[in-house]
Amino acid sequence: MERILTFLREVRVELGKVSWPTRSQLIAYTGVVLGISLFFAIYLGGLDMFLAWVLGLVIG
Repeated sequence: MERILTFLREVRVELGKVSWPTRSQLIAYTGVVLGISLFFAIYLGGLDMFLAWVLGLVIG
């Protein structure tokens, strides 16, 4: 039990050393991640549709 408490105390100390982003940085980074995710979703969806169309021409 003592080892668990020691671990939790050390975790708390280490979390105090973390440089947390500000609210505006967090919002900006979230927007970047969502934008990149949306871009790749559209790109991969379009690529999938194109390859399905090409495969349909080859097979059918």
